[in-house]
Amino acid sequence: MYLARGASDDPYVLLHVLGALTLYALISYGLTYRARAQRGSAHPAHDALHDLKDREEPQLPRARFISRLIMMFGAGLVGSVAYLTSGAVRILAVGLAAVMAATAWAYYDHRTQGRTSAQ
Repeated sequence: MYLARGASDDPYVLLHVLGALTLYALISYGLTYRARAQRGSAHPAHDALHDLKDREEPQLPRARFISRLIMMFGAGLVGSVAYLTSGAVRILAVGLAAVMAATAWAYYDHRTQGRTSAQ
């Protein structure tokens, strides 16, 4: 009898996915913090954290679609780089591609987010 298993033999796939989501959250926080500090918020760190966990305004359908396209393109780019490279070059290339993809995704979401006034 065969045991059920995932689509990948790599035991670190879940860690890679969690790392990408963490990277996205950190970049989003950094962009929000910077925007709050530039607007003169008294507590930019607290306000940025509040903005991340409490997004009252959902994205418009077009902006959400483009955000998901950026996310899927980034995942495809990282997957392609991982497939086409090997060894130490793979680690560096995948890391660089993942950082670029998560930065583009977070920056687009930050730019399309509704403008909130400084508290």
